[in-house]
Amino acid sequence: MEPVRSLKSGNFQVGNGELVMIAGPCVIEDAALTLEIAQALKEYAAELSLPLIFKASYDKANRTALASFRGPGLEKGLAILARVKEEVGLPVLSDVHRISEVAPAAKILDVLQIPAFLCRQTDLVVAAAATGKPVNIKKGQFLAPWDMAPVVEKTRSTGNTQIFLTERGTSFGYNNLVVDMRSLAILRGLGCPVVLDATHSVQLPGSQGSCSGGQREFVPLLARAAVAAGVDGVFLEVHPNPDQARCDGPNSLPLKDVLPLWRTLKALHTLIQERLSP
Repeated sequence: MEPVRSLKSGNFQVGNGELVMIAGPCVIEDAALTLEIAQALKEYAAELSLPLIFKASYDKANRTALASFRGPGLEKGLAILARVKEEVGLPVLSDVHRISEVAPAAKILDVLQIPAFLCRQTDLVVAAAATGKPVNIKKGQFLAPWDMAPVVEKTRSTGNTQIFLTERGTSFGYNNLVVDMRSLAILRGLGCPVVLDATHSVQLPGSQGSCSGGQREFVPLLARAAVAAGVDGVFLEVHPNPDQARCDGPNSLPLKDVLPLWRTLKALHTLIQERLSP
């Protein structure tokens, strides 16, 4: 088991006893809504002194149906994320799906994210790591946690050690995911900080035929369990009105519920850190 290498970039840190929040809408719907959500999340994080990375996808390239909304695309989406950085003052994270996206995305993003379905795409992983930017790699739903060891090795082959891993559930039969909490410790044993994606973990992939369903009522439970298990961060997709969200609404947390949940998570993290300290 390797010692966990924390990473620090700009105004955020992942690991080393910190509990970082990664949150935002699944996809950029428009500039006004994105900035509204970012500002609200910033205020919540400031109230609780929690580090925050804002997440929103400029393109959701793996939607269930061809006609599903994917977002504004690379150029327009990155311009909106640049506004979040400049006007709201938050570091930003988004998915990269193709090697051609990596260079322009790295000019704006503070963290490049490798989506779960693409975590074994060697050239994409290496290209993202070669930028020198922090890289968040989501564990594929089809992988055991120890199968991420070669993915970490690919990333580190570039000399980039600013890596963290995100658990987002494992395929369990048809249209279902489960989170094995042992996975969090196993992934951390690879020497990387570990985050739980508490919202994608309650997704029911493809369960509505042309789109995925979800059980958002279990998001707080999984988030609390993950913090108790010692994760370095919690990932949440949030929306002011999830039932009207254009992507992943069934597994998104209502924006109004974020602050109470974060307050609980911070208190739990503080208690765990105190109990585990020598």
